[in-house]
Amino acid sequence: MTKYEIDGLRLEVPEALLNDRIRAKLASGGYEADEAQAAAMRLRPRQRVLELGAGIGYVASVCARIAGPENVTTVEANPLMLPVIRANLERNGLGAVTLVHGAVGGMAGGAAPLALDCGRSFWAARIADAGAAPGTLVEVPHLGLGDLLGRTRADVVIMDIEGAEELLFDAPWPAHVRHVMMELHPGRYPDTAIKRIVDCMSESGLTYDPGPSRGRILCFRRLRGR
Repeated sequence: MTKYEIDGLRLEVPEALLNDRIRAKLASGGYEADEAQAAAMRLRPRQRVLELGAGIGYVASVCARIAGPENVTTVEANPLMLPVIRANLERNGLGAVTLVHGAVGGMAGGAAPLALDCGRSFWAARIADAGAAPGTLVEVPHLGLGDLLGRTRADVVIMDIEGAEELLFDAPWPAHVRHVMMELHPGRYPDTAIKRIVDCMSESGLTYDPGPSRGRILCFRRLRGR
């Protein structure tokens, strides 16, 4: 187990799950820095947070320190990461965060599981495509974003789900969502998918938020009166 500290948060990750790139990011404090900064800029105490793609639990911990752990729900598809996330939350006194296992494959979930490709480093596990090697696949619960939003009544949604975000913008989002922050993965879908994301947010009363947006982190905020 390798130990790190970022902005006062103590994190531990099994050495077997690390590669040189992740190790360097964690050691420098640059791991998920843009997502953490976006959350810190817009999140307020007692707001409800839904995070898709927990990783090692760092961004969920940042959110829990601001909003209160009881107001944060974080979702992770990779089963190997669940004990790591839970341990990191607990060692920082944030064990009341709700951790959900599964992959979000659309606004609606499904009774049949989804195949997750875990053949890459932990932060690159993703819903399997046709080119995935059979030996790297695991079956995970198929969650729906609509159900998660209904259960959490989230004010803020944060996501880094390795390309699956393109599946979540075919219908308007509910009015209780005030901020959306996502990492785009443009190499995994055409530019038309990004246009669909932006159009869906606009139809939902959310507009581009330039303050926390940077690089591949695209953020939206609810228009006043919408």
